[in-house]
Amino acid sequence: MLFPTATFALFFLVVLPLSWLTMPWPHRWRPFIIVASYVFYAWWDWRFVFLLAGCTLWNQVLAVRIWRTRAPSQKRALLILALVGNLGVLAYFKYYDFFVTSGSSLASLVGLDMPLDVKSIVLPVGISFYTFMAISYVVDAYRGDFEPTTLERFAVYLAFFPHLVAGPIVRPSELIPQLGKPRDPRRVDTSRAFYLIATGLFKKVVIANYLAASIVDEVFAAPGQHSSLEILIAVYAYAVQIYADFSGYTDIAIGIALLLGFNFPQNFDSPYAATSVQDFWRRWHMTLSRWLRDYVYIPLGGSRGRRPILTYRNLLLTMLIGGLWHGAAWTFVVWGGLHGAALVGERLWGERRGAPLRARTGWSRWRARILTFHFVCLAWIFFRSDSFGSARELIGGLFTGWGKSSPLVTSGVLIAIAVGIGSQYLPARIPRLVMARFSRLPVLGQATVLAVALMLTSAMGPEGVAPFIYFQF
Repeated sequence: MLFPTATFALFFLVVLPLSWLTMPWPHRWRPFIIVASYVFYAWWDWRFVFLLAGCTLWNQVLAVRIWRTRAPSQKRALLILALVGNLGVLAYFKYYDFFVTSGSSLASLVGLDMPLDVKSIVLPVGISFYTFMAISYVVDAYRGDFEPTTLERFAVYLAFFPHLVAGPIVRPSELIPQLGKPRDPRRVDTSRAFYLIATGLFKKVVIANYLAASIVDEVFAAPGQHSSLEILIAVYAYAVQIYADFSGYTDIAIGIALLLGFNFPQNFDSPYAATSVQDFWRRWHMTLSRWLRDYVYIPLGGSRGRRPILTYRNLLLTMLIGGLWHGAAWTFVVWGGLHGAALVGERLWGERRGAPLRARTGWSRWRARILTFHFVCLAWIFFRSDSFGSARELIGGLFTGWGKSSPLVTSGVLIAIAVGIGSQYLPARIPRLVMARFSRLPVLGQATVLAVALMLTSAMGPEGVAPFIYFQF
């Protein structure tokens, strides 16, 4: 079920009032919201509801056992069992074919004939997100950072429909305590919720869908048929498309959760205004960045090693794992490796200078932003390309096709790119001012403004609604 559809609108019009009606009685609200979330998930494919339920039971049982066990060796064994279960399910559904084809290719390089048993397994929507949330639950129990809750509350935490299919990745300590007592509808920040939903829909339906249909999909499908200018603008357009698509989704998710009375963590903070790659990852998909830091980078040793090379190794491994998490293809691994190498390079540069890499004011800050943005765009080529051959053709086409006609570079495309990037440089006080003025309107005025915004969004966007990019991860 996609957010910007009439189906979801009807679903939410039913769920929202019933949620608030049952909220004073948690023993009624929790089963209701679990059923609603499972219906939401089953709308795509009902069979995978059983996978979600199994993941819930598996992690709840093991998290409770881990918490109650005192012997360190037994706790560690239970943690390994939980991780093997979670990662095993993820590996089967997401990476089985990738491992098989990669193994077969490697075997052929050394002269071995390995039978290829590709199963074309259907990837369950959202499995990467709720698997990572389940892992954080059992790991936090192992570390003693968070006491496991009841099965009912954990089921709500894992299946809560606003974040279920594409995040943000919410930690147990960020959501489960909010389930402990009824929320107060008078304390809901409706102006912020409506602002997030409206702007999220605009990002997705107008900016992301328009750029995908107007230039990105066509250029990336056949780069050899396009000019260098079209390829360059398509790369910029994809950078804006994936930002508008994913941040638009999480804005809608955060807004919907707010209307239901719950607060989710922020997931984006003007990433294309970053002055370094490290700064970019503090702003881009922030919940994943923190997850990778706390559950991969730090367990690997973080920056605690006596030798700097161990820190560099940990950075590179973390980003390689982050790249592979995004998709079962070597192009994603290269994308992660590029970011890992850049983080290592920035750290080396900072150590040689005796201070962290940090842009000063004025031109040096803008120069750092421009360099960081173009590095990120270069890495996006591998992220978006279907193969290394396609990525190589795109990069080569940036230098060999100047002077050709460029019919896809239209004023609409350039305006959409400018809006997508320029909006990230707006002062933070402007959205706050808009929300403050909106909140002072009477209820009828708020409804009118929101209705007009939704109609304009629908009228300006292309026909139909494409799935969100991160649904496939």
